[in-house]
Amino acid sequence: MTARVKLSDVARHANVSTATVSRVLNGKSVVSEQTRRQVLAALDVLGYARPDSVSARSSGMVGLVVPELSNPIFPMYVQELERHLSTAGWVPLLCTQSPGGVTEDEYVRILTERGVAGIIFVSGLHADLNADPKRYHDLADIPFVTINGPNPAIAAPSFACDDADATNRALEHLVSLGHTRIGLAIGPSRFVPISTKVKTYTTALRRLLPESEPLVAQSLFTIEGGQACAEELLDSGVSAIIATSDLMAIGAIYQVRSRGLRVPEDVSVVGYDGTALTAFTDPPLTTVRQPVARIAQAAVTTLLQSIAGEKSPTSSLLFSPELIVRSSTAPKPQEKE
Repeated sequence: MTARVKLSDVARHANVSTATVSRVLNGKSVVSEQTRRQVLAALDVLGYARPDSVSARSSGMVGLVVPELSNPIFPMYVQELERHLSTAGWVPLLCTQSPGGVTEDEYVRILTERGVAGIIFVSGLHADLNADPKRYHDLADIPFVTINGPNPAIAAPSFACDDADATNRALEHLVSLGHTRIGLAIGPSRFVPISTKVKTYTTALRRLLPESEPLVAQSLFTIEGGQACAEELLDSGVSAIIATSDLMAIGAIYQVRSRGLRVPEDVSVVGYDGTALTAFTDPPLTTVRQPVARIAQAAVTTLLQSIAGEKSPTSSLLFSPELIVRSSTAPKPQEKE
């Protein structure tokens, strides 16, 4: 170990006796699994390396297949998923995709060969309307769950933020501020969450502002993508922009300023995801926050139940988002006479 464990510190953090900590570190079986998990979690939080004898006593391995990690929302999911799996005594195997790198199908083959007990897919091909869902039918012998991008063609538990609710909250917030020309900056439309957001935006706009036309610009889920969308929407005369990721929102703010305009005095901007960086942007970003912790906990709990042989529902479970109002939105600017 890199540092000698102070039994008293670990005991205090885990709310157990020093004798119990000692038993866990020595691999004694007289300690309950729940208590063992508490001690292991305390070791992790306090920065102590787990003894080899302790680390080896895992229940097995679970694969985490996620997109690239440059978008802060995915590390947030990974952190929560790994925390819940580790606390339950499972070893998470992180599989990160990147353009031109290992594909999701290749990762699944590798994980299967490694003998994982289950797999969690985050915003994977299950969320791609152009992808063949048959690949998941071939996983009938391995329990798996999906996060973000519910797909009725896949018979597996699905967990996601309610994208329709998120879009409604953002749009209603801007309408309440007097905005009537509100644009939507989206990523690739082949993804389920984006398809849902576009449909919701169009329907809600018709309900809230019957005289307004839908204004949708599409690019990538990146800062540059946000810039490109904002450029197009500003040319259409919008006074507010709803972005489908926080990174796109940051790009939109940059583009607004490059035109000599101000946020939010001239143009309001709303993001989506609720990543930690949004509180520190200039101005702090109004965003719709995904309930990452609750989604991750539900996904892990359900997967472990499936691994244990318990029957799990295959329907989609949607979680309500939270609108975080900050300084990037303001009332619509007055028309100049």
